[in-house]
Amino acid sequence: MPLKVEFQFDFGSPNAYLAEVAIPGIERRTGVKFEYVPVLLGGIYKATGNMSPFDSLRGIKNKPEYQALETQRFIRRHNVTKFRQNPFFPVNTLMLMRGAVAAQFEGVFEPYFRAAYHHMWEEPKKMDDVEIFRNAFISSGIDIDRLIARAQQDDVKKRLIDLTNDAVSRGAFGSPTFFVGKEMFFGKDQLRDVEESIVEQIRQPVPKTA
Repeated sequence: MPLKVEFQFDFGSPNAYLAEVAIPGIERRTGVKFEYVPVLLGGIYKATGNMSPFDSLRGIKNKPEYQALETQRFIRRHNVTKFRQNPFFPVNTLMLMRGAVAAQFEGVFEPYFRAAYHHMWEEPKKMDDVEIFRNAFISSGIDIDRLIARAQQDDVKKRLIDLTNDAVSRGAFGSPTFFVGKEMFFGKDQLRDVEESIVEQIRQPVPKTA
């Protein structure tokens, strides 16, 4: 059975955006494709009692500054050129994430995904405003009215809930979370370990069956 590697993301996480920039390089080097799994970060936080760094770092001396430094190091290491901080952060991503599931169901996930990240972290907008959301996707050539309607259907809503609950049941507490087989890794700074685990697991000998 091929090795399953998952990238669990929420468009509201800047670290998930940055991590995704590095994924194509890992795929080229290992020959393993990542599965992109939309989850609702707010749901994960509620289920685990976690909170975003935006909240958890407030009032802590030195740590926010160090995390900003680490982010700049990551940006330089991976030659990230398009990232911009979203001035409207944090953004409620329920519409975006339901849209991602709808786009998967409708076979248009890749263009939707690229447009969503573009309007969240490259030309940042307040993407929890319905009109801004709609106009942004229209400007990127996405048939967003069809996806908005699809996103209101029960199977889409249930799918996002199920993916989010499954992530929590397997140990997730934030985004980005990666699974390499059964091994979980959290955060963009674990990508080196993610790649090492992929290489290690694809090299393991397949057990012989009787």
